[in-house]
Amino acid sequence: MLSPVWHIALALVLDQLLGDPRWLPHPVRLIGKLQVVLEKRTRQLIPPARIAGLLTVLLTLALTGGLTWGLLHGAQLLHPLISDVVAVILLYTSFAARDLARHATAVSQALQHNDIALARQRVAMIVGRDTAGLDEAGVTRAGVESVAESLVDGVTAPIFYALIAGPMGAMLYKAINTGDSMFGYKNERYQEFGWAAARLDDVANFVPARLTALLIPFAALCLGLKARGSLRILRRDCRAHASPNSGFPEAAVAGALDVQLGGSSSYFGKIISKPTIGDANQKIQGSHLGSAVNLMLLTSALFFGLGALITALL
Repeated sequence: MLSPVWHIALALVLDQLLGDPRWLPHPVRLIGKLQVVLEKRTRQLIPPARIAGLLTVLLTLALTGGLTWGLLHGAQLLHPLISDVVAVILLYTSFAARDLARHATAVSQALQHNDIALARQRVAMIVGRDTAGLDEAGVTRAGVESVAESLVDGVTAPIFYALIAGPMGAMLYKAINTGDSMFGYKNERYQEFGWAAARLDDVANFVPARLTALLIPFAALCLGLKARGSLRILRRDCRAHASPNSGFPEAAVAGALDVQLGGSSSYFGKIISKPTIGDANQKIQGSHLGSAVNLMLLTSALFFGLGALITALL
């Protein structure tokens, strides 16, 4: 039977080779569908929205953990090799580096061909803001911010929890993160119901976000980007974000690219003012999106390599 580190390594290779095939029944999509059903049931049974939301989160974690354990235990009973295969497949579905790179690169290519309409359509697939009125700088800024944030919840955080608890850790993390994606909105419907999901996601990402941000300057140095600038902006602007975690990788990326992120954006037709992150030393443009993708991929590799080394030493 392979070691957990080898499971993660093979899963990362699979992610780079295959990405996220739409025909494959993806656990994250299944978790999302489960949460839709649970939300309906818990709201019917429990009038206080915050308690209903907490119960939804707990049931999601219990069912995800139970099903993951059942798959792994059943596979182990059949044969150790089958157990390895199941572990690698479960881990593979928790990583999203290839798809993140593919989506961001598609936006960059549209900008390179001066097709701003197509670039807006493509960036709308990876961001939550309104994109119809964005110019090249706005599209690029949205894309770079998405790459920086998704570096943690799509790659390094699943690696972190997989190193700690194998496929079980990675799948429980994805259940937490999906809960925040489903319910973590500050609107009338989810302000109370989504409280538990949002807070738990903040806790789960606290350590991975900070470890990831510390590695971004090293990746920047390897890629010939602004390593010192990455460290400087990380220290200065890491908390200039509504999220207690997202500002860390965003600040490190902004400093590495020597651009300014953040600022005002439109969501559902309403302008939301946000602090800026980084310095506007140069105009952000499409080529910065490609640099952000390279930074994301190398940081992910460094994160796994460092994690594997520490695991081996321990």
